[in-house]
Order: sequence, then structure tokens, then C-alpha cells
Amino acid sequence: MLTAPRGQIFILLLAANLDYIIGDPKDWLHPVQVMGWIIAGFRHAIAQLAKEKWQRRTAGIILGLGLILGSAIVGWLMVRGAALIHPLLGMVVEIMLLASCFAGRSLRQAAVDVLEPLNRGLIERARSQLSQYVSRDTANLPESEILRAVLETVAENTTDGVTAPLFYAIMGAFLPGVGSVPLALAYKAASTLDSTVGYRKEPFRDLGWFSAQLEDRLTWLPCRLTVLTLAIISGKPKQVWALCCRDAIADASPNSGWSECAYAAILKVQLGGKNVYGEVIDNKPLLGDPIEPIMPEKIYQALGLTRKSFLIWLAIASICL
Repeated sequence: MLTAPRGQIFILLLAANLDYIIGDPKDWLHPVQVMGWIIAGFRHAIAQLAKEKWQRRTAGIILGLGLILGSAIVGWLMVRGAALIHPLLGMVVEIMLLASCFAGRSLRQAAVDVLEPLNRGLIERARSQLSQYVSRDTANLPESEILRAVLETVAENTTDGVTAPLFYAIMGAFLPGVGSVPLALAYKAASTLDSTVGYRKEPFRDLGWFSAQLEDRLTWLPCRLTVLTLAIISGKPKQVWALCCRDAIADASPNSGWSECAYAAILKVQLGGKNVYGEVIDNKPLLGDPIEPIMPEKIYQALGLTRKSFLIWLAIASICL
């Protein structure tokens, strides 16, 4: 056992605070960067070698399982190796690796990076900042669409970047000899794979199919628990859940539609609609009712809901561990 259960909650709390205070320093090597390099190198090799559909699909399975299991094993070895040098060093490494799996501060900073110039009337600057965080075209977006894009980013990434990694970190804490880091890094690898090769269009359709399907399944339970937590926080759980059941099922993703719909229901706004990707127009299903317009205040409220959900899960973990 790397750390006793009580030690695990101590490490979880310190990692959460580290993410809240400093987030992901730009000059530090991040595990996701390394994962991205591996995926890019693998993609390049497969483009040269795999010409048949079955070859690309097989390669996708190897890539998915290899990166996910490899990330978990490397994380375990790093913590274990550091602990053998000195127990305190093992704790430090564990805390830093675990903090890198949480994206609470990064998510907030991404929203602020867009909202600050927008609030100053610098719409071109806001569009430029937004383009760093979303794949849709931002060059001609009006203010209302910029705000919708930011809110959708917060709503979707709350699960992928905040609560789901915490969920798997907590699950790992209950596994003797494993700990939080391996499971959290494994999920982070699955999420990174999905965001880089998990597309339904070429050249990723075959290479990324396995990663996309696996990430959907790994995220399913944390997503529903996130929606349930948000619904309880809102004070109107039946209404939020009913609206999600009404609208979220229309979304092609089994998860992002649910998390976005929960925020839409609580904030009394409508998400979804027309998105442009190059020459492709994607009409996303409408989520929620347009009772109130999306304003910057709504986005800050959404960030607050994300933070509360994270803290509630930490509190529950503290009691259980």
C-alpha cells in the first residue's frame, strides 16, 4: 500500500488545494503534454503503416489500451520509486501528479481569459482567446455566441476535467497498493485520447473509435453523479433531472449533453444551436429553455457550481476514507 486510506484523503485534499492555488504552470511539463506527444507519434506511424480499416482499428485498440494502462503504471512507478527514496518525496510526487489531473483552476482561467476582454469591449481579442479552447470557428461570433461557447465549455469540461478525475482518484484511494494517482492518470489518458483522436471523421474515424467508446463509458457514471450533485445544489433536483431527461438524450454524446443540460436548467438558459467548423455546419440540439439570456454572470455562477460539486465530493470522500 502506497499510503493508508487516511493518508489518501490527506493527499487528495492537498492535491485539490494545489490545483486551486496554482493550477497548471505553463513552464512545467504536464502529463497531458507527454500523452499528446505519444498520441501524435503513434498517429504519424499509423498513417504510414496502416492502410486497411481493420489495421487502423486494431491500432486504435493498441493505442487506447496502451496509453491508458501505461499512464496508470508509470504513475504508480513514479510514486512508488519516490517513496522508496523517502516517504515524504513519495507524497510530494503523488500530490503533484494528482493535482495535474484536476483542471478546476485551468477551466476557470480559460473562461476568464475570454470574459475579461469581452467585458472591456475587445470582441476580437475575446474571439482570439476563445479559439484556443474550442474547435468551432470563432472569427465571426457575436457576443451572445461567444458567451454560449464559454458556458458550454465550462459545462462540458466540468465532468471531463474536474469531477470525473476526482471520481477515479477517490476510487483508487480505496484500492490497497494502488492509490489515487494511477486511476486518475488512466482516466486523464482516456480523456486526452478522446479529445485528440476520438472523432467520427477521417483521419480519426477508425483510429479513434475505441478510445471514444471507452471514454464515453468511463465518463458515464461520473457524469450522472455530477448532474445529480448539481441538481441537489440547485434546490430543484426534480426539475433539473426532468429537463435533462427531456433534452440531453437528443445529444449525440451520452455525457456532454447531460452536463450541459444540467447547467442550462439551473441557470435558466438555453445551450446548443448552430456551430460552424470550417465549412461544416453542425446544428447541436437545444438544451434547456431560454428563460434568461446568457450573461457573464451566468458563467461565473456555473464556475461556482463546478467548485461546489468538487468540494462536496471531497467532503464525502473525507467521511468515507
